[in-house]
Parts: sequence; C-alpha cells; structure tokens
Amino acid sequence: MKPLALPGAVVVITGAARGIGLATATAFASAGAIVYTGDLETVAPELPTDLVGRIHGPWPLDVTSRESYLSFVDTVIADSGRIDILVNNAGVMPLGRFLDEPDDLSRTILDVNVWGLIHGMRLVLPDMIARGNGHVVNIASMAGKIPFPGMAVYNASKYAAVGLTAAVRRELHGTGVTASAVLPSAVRTSLSSGVRLGGVMPTVDPSDVASAVLRTCRTRQAEISVPRWLRPGWKALDGLTPTSLVALGMRLLGDDRGLHADPAARSAYAARVSNFSTSR
Repeated sequence: MKPLALPGAVVVITGAARGIGLATATAFASAGAIVYTGDLETVAPELPTDLVGRIHGPWPLDVTSRESYLSFVDTVIADSGRIDILVNNAGVMPLGRFLDEPDDLSRTILDVNVWGLIHGMRLVLPDMIARGNGHVVNIASMAGKIPFPGMAVYNASKYAAVGLTAAVRRELHGTGVTASAVLPSAVRTSLSSGVRLGGVMPTVDPSDVASAVLRTCRTRQAEISVPRWLRPGWKALDGLTPTSLVALGMRLLGDDRGLHADPAARSAYAARVSNFSTSR
C-alpha cells in the first residue's frame, strides 16, 4: 500500500478535546491535513496561530450513539466532501475491582471503547471503499494484549478493539483501504490520573501516540505499539517464559496499580465518566 499524502487530507478524530486526540489533531494539522474533531466536550482548545483554521471543532459527538456519530460524519462530509483518515480515539478507563464495578459503568466502557469503533467504521468505510482510498486508525492499548488487575472490563474492551481492527483489516484487503491499531502503554493523560506510573509499563506522552498514528498513514502497518519495542518485546516474553514466572514478574513490577489509584487525584476524571454513564 502506498503511503497516504497528509497535506490536504481530510482527517476525522474522536475524543479530540484533550489528551491523545488533541495531540493527534495538532500533529495532523502541522503536517498539512485538514482536521475535524468531535467530543462530548465542545469548548475549543487554544491552538498555535499557524494551526488556526486547520483544526475544526470539536463538534458535539457521543460515539456510543450511531445517530450522534452519523450527524458528525454528515457535518464533515457537507463541509469537506470526503473523509480520508478516521482516528477512533475516544475512550474511557474506569479503575477498580471487577466485582465492585456497576453494570452501567461496565456497559459504558464497552459502548465507548468498542461500539464507538464499530459506529465510526461502519459510517466511514463505505465511502472510502467506493473511492478506493482511505485509512482508519483505532486507538487500542497494550491493555489489549496484557491483562491488568483493576481494569478487567477495560482490558476486555481493548482486547476487542485489537481483534476488531485486525478482522476488519482482513475484510478490507484489496479495496485500497486499511485499518491499523495503535497500542500505547501508560499515557500521561487524565485517564491515568491518580495511578503511579512507571515500572510495569513504560510511560509515554500524548505526542508519542500521535506520532505513531501518523506513522501508520505512511506504513499502513496493522499494529504498532508505543513505544515501538513494547509489543514485540511482550510477545517474545509471553511466548518464551513460563506463565507462572510472567505473573510473578508482573506482580513484582506492580501490575495491580489500577486497584490502588489515589481517589483524590482521580476524582475529577472519575466524576466525568460517572456523570456520562448515569446520564445515558
């Protein structure tokens, strides 16, 4: 597959009011793309002067609602005529013991992290296929490869995101359209607030994830981890090391930090997710 030309490309990014989404929007705009963003939060972020006019939005978007997603896509098409690249970034990461997590919150995790991808791809891919060109990037997580105590349903959603992307990619073979999964480790955003970082998972910045997203547009690679060595490194470790030793090593490195997050430091993020969950 040929690399996608980014100057003039029309890019759609969900969950782009902050964090990874905003960093990705900035990176695409800096590369000359025209970027449309959607989010539950619609306050426009402050942008560098040279990017004003290249990043539009955020428009109101609830990725759990097909109707909301369709309205967002229709707005972009009406303004730009097409979508060349879709970045399904919106996601939530509540933490806590599996048995203590309310059903409504578990449904929200799956609706945002899995159904958000499904809605986006089903709405955007048909036109890409008809034009014979396009690319979808689903922001998954290394939690889609490695299980962590304290985020069981989040783990399930990211395993689903990895498998969904891989299967859709196979179905797209020969169409000129590709799908890639980007798997970050721990990222310094509000999702990880209150969690002691480092140790079991290397910590990266949103800009590192944004760079990986843009890289998939050049390489059309199926999966890429952030940092790049992490996925192949884990695959080798998991494949060559006895399960009991891997589990012991993970415990020693503190893989259960999701069970011990600082409630005060995490309160603002937890309240935001809880309010969305209960208002649906």
